[in-house]
Amino acid sequence: MSTPGVLSFTQQAWEQVLAKVKRAVVYLDAACAESLHWGCGSSRLLEAVGNSACYLREFEPAAVGGGAEHPKAVFVLSCLLKGRTVETLRDIICRSHFQYCVVVTAVNHAVHLTANHVPPAAAAELEGQQPVFEQLEEKLCEWMGNMNYTAEVLHVPLLLAPAAPHLALTPAFASLFPLLPQDVHILNRARPDKRRLGNLAEVDATTLTPELLLTIRCLVSGLSSLCEHLGVREECFAVGSLSRIIAADLANFAPAKNRRKTATGRASVVFVDRTLDLTGAVGHHGDNLVEKILSVLPQLPGHTNDVMVNMVELTALQAEEENQNIVAPGCLAQSNDPAAKALWEALLNTKHKEAVMEVRRHLVEAASRENLPIKMSMGRVTPGQLTSYIHLFKNNLKALRNHCGLLQLGLATVQTLKHLQTAKWDNFLAFERLLLQSIGESTMSVVLNQLLPMIKPSNQRTNDDYSPEELLVLLIYIYSVSGEFSVDKDLGEGEEKVKKALAQVFCEESELSPLLQKITGCDSSINLTFHKSRSAMDELFTSLRDIAGARNLMKQFKSVYVPGNHTHQASYKPLLKQVVEEIFNPERPDPVDIEHMSSGLTDLLKTGFSMFMKLAFLYKSDSPQKSLIPRPTRSGYQAVSRPHPSDHTLLILFVVGGVTVSEAKMIKDLVPSLKPGAQVIVLSTRLLKPTNIPELLFTTDRLHPDLGF
Repeated sequence: MSTPGVLSFTQQAWEQVLAKVKRAVVYLDAACAESLHWGCGSSRLLEAVGNSACYLREFEPAAVGGGAEHPKAVFVLSCLLKGRTVETLRDIICRSHFQYCVVVTAVNHAVHLTANHVPPAAAAELEGQQPVFEQLEEKLCEWMGNMNYTAEVLHVPLLLAPAAPHLALTPAFASLFPLLPQDVHILNRARPDKRRLGNLAEVDATTLTPELLLTIRCLVSGLSSLCEHLGVREECFAVGSLSRIIAADLANFAPAKNRRKTATGRASVVFVDRTLDLTGAVGHHGDNLVEKILSVLPQLPGHTNDVMVNMVELTALQAEEENQNIVAPGCLAQSNDPAAKALWEALLNTKHKEAVMEVRRHLVEAASRENLPIKMSMGRVTPGQLTSYIHLFKNNLKALRNHCGLLQLGLATVQTLKHLQTAKWDNFLAFERLLLQSIGESTMSVVLNQLLPMIKPSNQRTNDDYSPEELLVLLIYIYSVSGEFSVDKDLGEGEEKVKKALAQVFCEESELSPLLQKITGCDSSINLTFHKSRSAMDELFTSLRDIAGARNLMKQFKSVYVPGNHTHQASYKPLLKQVVEEIFNPERPDPVDIEHMSSGLTDLLKTGFSMFMKLAFLYKSDSPQKSLIPRPTRSGYQAVSRPHPSDHTLLILFVVGGVTVSEAKMIKDLVPSLKPGAQVIVLSTRLLKPTNIPELLFTTDRLHPDLGF
């Protein structure tokens, strides 16, 4: 049996679902569909259904119901069974002829009690009981029209979409994003009779909106199930304000207490706020083919972590734009194809040049195995060369079937290499390098002035120029990498010039992109006045200032900018790299910005948070390597080390707000180099491409996530 990991966790969960779906109509929401997509593939679900007809449907209010020939339904949902979700269930069932309904939720029953305002003490008394699920089972029978029909409601932890053994995403929480200073003002307005919050450091679970708090609890429910599968008792740590709240909630999650007592392993779970370093999220430093594929190919509908690959090349259709929607698209996730999966993991873990060569090697070997007439060519790999190899499979149905996954990745590579945006990648990289040098030598106003000539209306832009969305990416880069800066008259004037130029460009767009529609609040450029556009710019620059000050509360991780000197140019040092290096610092200094989250009174005393212990017993150690505090024993007080994130061989690093492929690879490579034998799992809310960040930053309601209520 393989070592428990993110893939086995996901597959075990889906096995529980698959055991229920035989000859059923199956309804899935988008997040569960994405978990299935990466975990075991839709083909596995179709096999389990065991019917020649396709009975997979999207869970939505307009979903088609089941006829008399469909007596069984299974609903697979990532969310709480409450509000609009229950209404949708009712509507689908009432217009169907089901006699047997199974509802699977990824959120455990304890969180449903919280959502239904059951106090913690009362919830503790209900341990082993599931009244919320039982009540819904009765409702299901009522909606089916006969109380003697069968209904089941159960919890299965369908949390993850495993992209690789070391990397997994949480599709249901793709929009979860850390708070910014401006959110503190919103929280204060909602609590006029209570003490005002001064900054993000003062925000805790009691001050959050109910929607955000429940979202965090749903995430914690899934993470606790993952720790149970891994057989570990977790020590929770955090870097950043929202991470601190999530880590504290996991550390004190009541349903986890019993499984922690019996856990044989230990792990450190470190949460990190994405907003502390958006430079890596919008930058183009990563020399990785997959990052470019994710950036330039269109998103797979309903998914946050995969793209559409145009498969027309493998058909007899002409490769015209109107034919692209005739053939079902390919994708990156190849969960049921070992060879394609091996290539995918190689692409994640190699640089661009090596990755392209790896694609060629796999295509050549596959063609050789199928005895296809391949003509070998060495040297530089070109899109044309890869296309010629792919075309060898075109008229051979057996070869197509055998290597379908590989061909999808091959076509994704070709389409990315030929894409106009890929050529622009180097332009971004060159400008970002220029910015890094300018930031060290010039004021912020001078840096912004360098951006002004690049802000052009649509009728003056060429393919090499930057669109409004791309200019927002560059602005985020500038403000994030600069960090805290002095505000003066010159900066104010520089910002005003950029605001005015951008507002004018927005107004002159022939068609507003979805992002610009959300930012401006207008669905058409015809309705966008300069005043509206300018107001949107003021709000946008408030967010940019917040980004620049995101690390103000940090003591150690205050900068991601490394100034240049006589021998080295100025550079960017990722915050995630700084965090991992600090975790595995051989001197083991007491972490300054990596906060340990306690899980109860015993740990409060152990970790030194008890003021009584701090004042009553002072322990002076000659060694600077460990922070030691006393623990009472029969013979007196014994020094005990404060929990440290490097204490355990397994590190789970969760980036709240998204992670890039390059960052995940950097962490995977860095951890074993700093501590041989250590294992790392990178978790995050989503895989990021540069254009994701403006949407998450400027258009997401961070305080009021949609729970389906």
